[in-house]
Amino acid sequence: MKPTDRSGPAARTERPVLPPPAVPPPRLTVGRVLGPIGWTLLCAIPVVLWIWYQWDLEENARWRFERPWALLLLAAGPAVLATMGWLEHLRTPRLLVSRGMDLAVVRPGRALLLRGLSVGMRTVAVLLLALCLARPQTVSQREETDVEGIDIVLVLDLSLSMQAADITPNRFEAMKVVVDDFIRRRLNDRIGAVVFGRDAFTLCPPTTDYTVLRSMISELSLGIVDGRGTAIGNGISTGLNRIRRSRAKSKVIVLITDGDSNAGNVSPQQAADFAKAMRVKIYSVLMGATGDTRSQSGTDFFGRPIFDRGRFPVNPELLREVSRKTGGEFYQVTDRRGFEESMHRILDTLERARLTDIGVTFGELFPLFLWPALLYLAIDLLVRGLLIRRFP
Repeated sequence: MKPTDRSGPAARTERPVLPPPAVPPPRLTVGRVLGPIGWTLLCAIPVVLWIWYQWDLEENARWRFERPWALLLLAAGPAVLATMGWLEHLRTPRLLVSRGMDLAVVRPGRALLLRGLSVGMRTVAVLLLALCLARPQTVSQREETDVEGIDIVLVLDLSLSMQAADITPNRFEAMKVVVDDFIRRRLNDRIGAVVFGRDAFTLCPPTTDYTVLRSMISELSLGIVDGRGTAIGNGISTGLNRIRRSRAKSKVIVLITDGDSNAGNVSPQQAADFAKAMRVKIYSVLMGATGDTRSQSGTDFFGRPIFDRGRFPVNPELLREVSRKTGGEFYQVTDRRGFEESMHRILDTLERARLTDIGVTFGELFPLFLWPALLYLAIDLLVRGLLIRRFP
């Protein structure tokens, strides 16, 4: 019996190839309809309404950017949108599956909707932060107002004779406390300070920042300048240089010293002539009545001060002449209370020049943009950290 021939036409018949299963077209979802740009515009609507509600159109009709160059950072918004939105579709899948066609027909869940919302919030937050850095400000025209103020320079003696203890605890420490109180009581004045011993130096130019000036005076100590002499003329001249370009109608020097002028290359009389020509009044305060008084010469083993008798010549006639020539007043004090009263009298007698001030005031608007930005960033972190976390 012959074997059956299996190489005929029937044996070569191939199995029919089944067509791939039909993939339904993607469904129209909110995420696909809006897209990253749509979500960004949707997230921007509440912010625009918030700013519109908070913005007073009548009061804030004029506005400006303090740092307009920061507006270049607005380009970060489209960069975030492109990176998180459009380039998201180009990412290579991290998981390979064998039934990819089945995954194609799965309906997208809520994560797709939240992902688009996250992209929109982060983009709007970046744009708002860029506007904050540009510092938007309102511009308001200020009416004509009268501002009272004068230019004052404190000329302070730092010679070694200021260690005398006839004024508690000593002349130098009492001067710092009373001068600090004098500065604290002034308003709308520009106040500067000059220190002098054998020569004179500017401690602080005239300023309205009283906090800085008071801090600098509180840190003064004997020995920071050569205290082996008392250059009163140089101290006054240095104070005049500080205010010679001032446009204030009233300029004053308050001289506080405890001795006679015995150093420097400018005499007090010459300095007084300069002050008179510049229409600067000099109010002088002489600390101590006589030249023979106690002064601290050192400390003992336990840090307690040691006092010796010292002789420091005084010249009240000189200071009286300097003040009289410039239209100021002279005071001589022998104790702490008298010193304070003299400075209070100077406060009362200082005339105030009335200056007309016309200008503009600026109001900050960045909080209107900052709070929505922080809110959107917080929501974005919560959404990405809890609801749409990626794996791996």
